[in-house]
Amino acid sequence: MSGLGARLALHLVTDGRLPFDRLLDVVDAAAGAGVDVVQLRAKSVTARELMRQARALSDVIDRRCLLLINDRVDVAVAARDAGARVDGVHLGQSDLPPETARRLLGAHAVIGWTANSAEHRAAAHLPRHGTIDYLGVGVIRPTSTKPDHPPALGVEGFAAFAAGTDLPCVAIGGVVESDVAALRDAGAAGIAVVSAICGADDPAAAARALRDAADAPSLEGAAR
Repeated sequence: MSGLGARLALHLVTDGRLPFDRLLDVVDAAAGAGVDVVQLRAKSVTARELMRQARALSDVIDRRCLLLINDRVDVAVAARDAGARVDGVHLGQSDLPPETARRLLGAHAVIGWTANSAEHRAAAHLPRHGTIDYLGVGVIRPTSTKPDHPPALGVEGFAAFAAGTDLPCVAIGGVVESDVAALRDAGAAGIAVVSAICGADDPAAAARALRDAADAPSLEGAAR
């Protein structure tokens, strides 16, 4: 990866439906319980409000994990300029090109890219080596947090997708704790969740359970 030594095994993607004060508590709990990445996703707020949220999350996280901004390279740059620690971005297919994000954010930024088709996978290999750090692949199953999602891949569909690329693939979309082992054996470098942590009564316990599942020996390894 582009200057990155941190793990990408467990991502928390924030739920814009939560009151922001509650979201801060969830992120604080998750960062303390071992998530590797928090991705700030708030599609319905202004750029200025998103920058404010990024600064607040940066303070709460306090370097315990990475902080990525969903979609908005401009907000990532602005939040950094305002003193926040923002480690990179996660981009969709309609956002700025990953090459542009890399030039603006630098060699050590983390840049993820959403991919859910063979065409997306092929396009991910067109930029020069080191532009994209990981692919966000899904959805694994239907999810209410993204009602316009593409058809669900399931674990088998994810495995087929991941087998066609050497880029790390992070599974997203309806993932729950019981999916983690199978997704890892299907080639997942990590998993990303929204409701499994944001919707939990005890976000810290939910994050710890996912962390334990991500760190457990693989099913394939145990069978040998």
